[in-house]
Amino acid sequence: MTADALELYITAAHECPYLPERRATNLLVDPAFNMSAPVYSQLLDKGFRRSGGDVYRPCCQRCQLCVSTRIAVNAFKASRSQKRTWKQNQDLTVRVNENGYRRDYTALYLSYVKARHAGGGMDDDTPSSFARFILAPWCKTVLLEFWLGERLMAVAATDWLKQGLSSVYTFYDPSEGSARGLGTFALLWQIEWARSLGLAYVYPGYWIAESPKMRYKINFQPIEGLVDGQWVSLPKPT
Repeated sequence: MTADALELYITAAHECPYLPERRATNLLVDPAFNMSAPVYSQLLDKGFRRSGGDVYRPCCQRCQLCVSTRIAVNAFKASRSQKRTWKQNQDLTVRVNENGYRRDYTALYLSYVKARHAGGGMDDDTPSSFARFILAPWCKTVLLEFWLGERLMAVAATDWLKQGLSSVYTFYDPSEGSARGLGTFALLWQIEWARSLGLAYVYPGYWIAESPKMRYKINFQPIEGLVDGQWVSLPKPT
């Protein structure tokens, strides 16, 4: 079955996770559908993302601010700031974990969400619920671990698909993240890794111009956004 033949549902309205005081709805792929990585690859290029095994796309009345993005790795040019971040983090070792969730991720994850998303519900996650959030049984997900000696500094959950890498979720030591730019470094590393693997794209997720937490993606130039069903170049930050 192709992505075009899937049955879709509209979720009930809920609090928008990105923009305060707004309500949001999603298009959700039928949870009973036997999802596969090839079908999800098609859906990714149609603006869908996943949360655990659920595949969705924002579908909000009178709002189209969520723009799905992708970076063509062979066209990407790091900015001066990104080059400094890359150089600053060369003391980190990156390990590619293909064996799933490890319990020693939990403390790092909880410290991150308590610092960045306190009160948003994520800080009550258990290890099992967190693992379900970042993994899907039908998709190859690798956990990129960033180590400073024996200290785990960051983890980037990344789906490995036929056309590229899709960033699922990145979390890091909040005491070091801002100074080192660990979120930026993780995405830069994914871009370089995708290039070495011969993959065309990295998908960083939704860009929302009005959301400070999501606005950073526009800094990775050139970057494309899915607008009115077409992938187009997004403007450089001003």
